[in-house]
Amino acid sequence: MTETTPTILWLRRDLRLSDHPALHDACASGQPVIPVFIHDDEVATLGAAPKWRLGLGLAHMAKALGETGSKLVLRRGSALDVLRALVAETGARRVVWTRGYAPGQISRDTDVKSALKADGLEVQSHPGLLLFEPWDVATKDGGFYKVYTPMWRSVRDRDVASPLPTPTHIPAPKAWPDSDDLDDWQMGRAMNRGAAVVAGHIHVGEDAARGRLGAFLAHRVARYKSERDRLDIDACSGLSENLAYGEISPRTIWHAGWRALHEGHAQAEDFLKELVWREFAYHLIYHTPRLEAQNWRPEWDGFPWQGEGDAVQAWRQGRTGIEVVDAAMRELYVTGRMHNRARMLVASFLTKHLLVDWRLGRDWFAECLVDWDPASNAMGWQWVAGSGPDAAPYFRIFNPDTQAQKFDPKAAYRKMWLAEASRTPPETALAFYDACPRSWNLSPKDTRPSPIIDLKDGRERALAAYKDHRENQKQEDMAHG
Repeated sequence: MTETTPTILWLRRDLRLSDHPALHDACASGQPVIPVFIHDDEVATLGAAPKWRLGLGLAHMAKALGETGSKLVLRRGSALDVLRALVAETGARRVVWTRGYAPGQISRDTDVKSALKADGLEVQSHPGLLLFEPWDVATKDGGFYKVYTPMWRSVRDRDVASPLPTPTHIPAPKAWPDSDDLDDWQMGRAMNRGAAVVAGHIHVGEDAARGRLGAFLAHRVARYKSERDRLDIDACSGLSENLAYGEISPRTIWHAGWRALHEGHAQAEDFLKELVWREFAYHLIYHTPRLEAQNWRPEWDGFPWQGEGDAVQAWRQGRTGIEVVDAAMRELYVTGRMHNRARMLVASFLTKHLLVDWRLGRDWFAECLVDWDPASNAMGWQWVAGSGPDAAPYFRIFNPDTQAQKFDPKAAYRKMWLAEASRTPPETALAFYDACPRSWNLSPKDTRPSPIIDLKDGRERALAAYKDHRENQKQEDMAHG
């Protein structure tokens, strides 16, 4: 390779300039760097909200690169075909990217790396999505962690490298390859009219992510543990959205959290634990890929989950008649996000009170969340349903009314999102009707629906179903000796 032979930087969920190992490596050689984003099947199959939000992130990244004298090249097609075409067009002999750990990402990247190396190219994948590589975190007997708390204890005091600086210069090629127009990709098409509503609640780009982190550490981290479950208090960082697209690195957050802890904010440790909970999800999806789409615990494969039906649609529309569940589902549709405590409540209601397959919930979140993450979403749903690792006991069935009284004592959260609960509903509640599909035929003048299930009856039905399933499982185990 000569000094003018370019390196292709394949960007994915790493839309930032700071603490970017693949970008740092590409720039270190002094050779021209061609950043490219590929609209492949991994992008095409995204749900409406994450695809739209990704498009906004790409536009922001393109602007950030432009300010350094670089450029973001956009191409559509299979990753291998696009990269081979770019190699042919530019004379590049090296390709670098940030690793992914979900099953589809691993399969794609393995094939691409093998093929490009066979073509004679130098190919290098880098860390950057996680604090710790999944294969670097192991139990004493060399296995992987299946329970969160021991994993936290094993990594809590590990040294984590300091974040890499933002490059002062990204070498540009003498001539840029052609690029698609981002608008032609229509990344927000499936959002329809909802895009205009959700747009008011998102924070796009690296600067916004850093601003969020700074505000959280300055004003909320000291009360994080004591207030994080309160639905009526803004106690969380909001960084899940930016982490989902790599607009801030986990190392940046980790070191900032530790500084806060050392400055006397004891509850910062609980914030750091949440970062490792995300690591745990990726640790599991890497070692047990079935987490993404199958019951992590095989003994749940025969459980008689319910499928599609009127109850599921009522849940999606926030019309179950259970106020806190409905408020949370409408918050999701208006903001593209949902309070973490609320996520557990709506998931528990769907999978336990209604006995609906957790995959239906997973898929709806994958359609609606701007902070959708393949590992965290799958693990979260399985944890609540009881079919996953480190799962809540099957008999733990949240009572949404009791939870609302505890974490929304003055009903402020419910009033914020339920128009029917007030004669003069706030804009947040009315926004739901601007965002939801017209085909739902919903109006703020509608009366509140009656509960679709009695909470006590639903709990008893779930416990009976679990008991029957456990007994059947025991009989099967005995029959197979």
